[in-house]
Amino acid sequence: MIFIAVRFTVRPEHTDEWLSLVGPFTEATRAEPGNLFFDWSRSVDDPNRFTLLEAFEDDAAGAAHVQSDHFAAGLATMAAAIAETPEIINVNVPDQHGWGAMAELAPQA
Repeated sequence: MIFIAVRFTVRPEHTDEWLSLVGPFTEATRAEPGNLFFDWSRSVDDPNRFTLLEAFEDDAAGAAHVQSDHFAAGLATMAAAIAETPEIINVNVPDQHGWGAMAELAPQA
């Protein structure tokens, strides 16, 4: 599995519309073969910071994503709304296929 985390700092005037701006990119990516998840969250400490967690089955699925038309369109849309260059973590996680259950914590009955 290819796991990617990206932190985006958005210009304040685009913060409230960020999820709408990236909506078409998000929907298209989630529909890609080999996409395991593509999830956005907003920082509780900085309202202008969003984090994207995404994963793909393998290198081929990740490469197809980066070469897609919606990837190029998404980058163009995001470039007009970000305040700084995003930060990224991109790792290959062998023998993992999406989320697994946390061993140390379970809900109480």
